[in-house]
Amino acid sequence: MSAQYKGRTHRFAPTGGLLFYYLIKRFASMIPLLLGITVISFLVIHLAPGAPTGLQTDLNPKITAEARVRLEKIYALDKPLHTQYLLWLKRLIVLDLGNSFSMDGRPVTDKIIERIPITILINALSMFLIILIAIPIGVISACYQDSFFDKFTTVFVFIGFAVPTFWLALLLMILFGVNLGWLPISGLKSLNYEYLPAFGMLMDRAKHLILPIFVSAFGGLAGLSRYTRSNMLEVIRQDYIITARSKGLAERVVIFKHALRNALLPVITILGLSVPGLIGGSVIFETIFAIPGMGQLFYMSVMARDYPVIMGILVIGAVLTLMGNLIADISYALADPRIKIVK
Repeated sequence: MSAQYKGRTHRFAPTGGLLFYYLIKRFASMIPLLLGITVISFLVIHLAPGAPTGLQTDLNPKITAEARVRLEKIYALDKPLHTQYLLWLKRLIVLDLGNSFSMDGRPVTDKIIERIPITILINALSMFLIILIAIPIGVISACYQDSFFDKFTTVFVFIGFAVPTFWLALLLMILFGVNLGWLPISGLKSLNYEYLPAFGMLMDRAKHLILPIFVSAFGGLAGLSRYTRSNMLEVIRQDYIITARSKGLAERVVIFKHALRNALLPVITILGLSVPGLIGGSVIFETIFAIPGMGQLFYMSVMARDYPVIMGILVIGAVLTLMGNLIADISYALADPRIKIVK
């Protein structure tokens, strides 16, 4: 990758000074963007109807007006909205997400740390499954355009786009969990998990993760396969592909060495942009499958108007999204030597 640096052209080295400068520049640009996300999120959750004190006071006839006022002071809800945001931002700067408004009053960081590993695991496995299946499907469909395989995968893709995630999850639970009894339909482990041998524990965990991972990957699998097919169709019509074939190169070499690398360039960007969708989808499948992850915690926090937990999860989701885009940009630049970074 070439880069313009002090009037001269340098090769982009992954461990060189140019990469370090680029990362510093990108991280600096993320700060105002992250602040903007937090401002909008903070305003939106406070504009929603209801208050954190409602669950503790509305259903309790013994709560007096003085008690309501006292609770609002404890949660700093009696202060103006901009003051509440500045207080929250001051804690965020020192990596303190505050304490939950729930009855346990635990630190938000502790709650998220308990649940984020399973969410990251499911999303990472979903992304791996998407890449493992979608890219070969897209390549084969492009190489054998209008074949039975291409038409079949096209129908599969349309179904993947059209089927709602929650409806697909319910159908799979009924089929494989209730009717066939092959897979568990909720949680991460069985009731007898502690009494199983080591291999049995591993298999039990795997069975509980099959349906959530498939549901999480289904929509992305359909979309990425179409992107790959479209890009491959465009690339294999280029002149340099025709030239490679005219030189007598094997079709396997032409497709996988020359065409696929260039066709995957836009796909890299799509993968980076798919991170928010996977995180947002965690709310749906973790709630349906009763998985104690960050998505379920977010849903429960929204229902309870637990503002600190909501903001903490939104900040983490925003950071992961920005990092995903950064990784996608760097991967795009490393894959395409024509891209230049100008200092």
